[in-house]
Amino acid sequence: MGATVVDVADTVLTWGTVEQSAAPPEPAPVPLWWRALAVPVVLATAAVWAAGRRRNRFSRLVRLACSGRDLPPATVVQARYAVRAVRWAAQLLPMRWACLEDSTAAALVLTVVRRRAEWRHGVALDPVRLHAWIAGPDGAPVEEPADTALYTPTYTPDGPGSARATRKVRP
Repeated sequence: MGATVVDVADTVLTWGTVEQSAAPPEPAPVPLWWRALAVPVVLATAAVWAAGRRRNRFSRLVRLACSGRDLPPATVVQARYAVRAVRWAAQLLPMRWACLEDSTAAALVLTVVRRRAEWRHGVALDPVRLHAWIAGPDGAPVEEPADTALYTPTYTPDGPGSARATRKVRP
């Protein structure tokens, strides 16, 4: 049985984690109209997050992230711009904004432009941690650090589009 090895350049390995800089990274360039589109989407995602019972929050966000599941797949560039635009717009919010909200809003941005990316939720061990992200058309995580490869997808509610369409399955 082999182990997954991820080469993370320029870091010192610690007890199962990767060191992160305390300073936020410089934002990547995003076209203006993607940023303008991301602002209302981020606000809508925050409203869905805040509305309703706390124990149902995860399922509400997953349903929102999968709302565009019947649309054609986004290109890698479209998915990258959606993630970057959401991260830019989320800086304006005075609330906790982590990977679950980030990936949900990015999937919703793509839905607004009539495209989709597959939403993923996974777990990594030693130490146990959870993460959510969107995957591009090739299945690779979009705009995520290299250590995302350590996460095993455990919840993929929308599944691959072509396989789901062939089976005529709706999650």
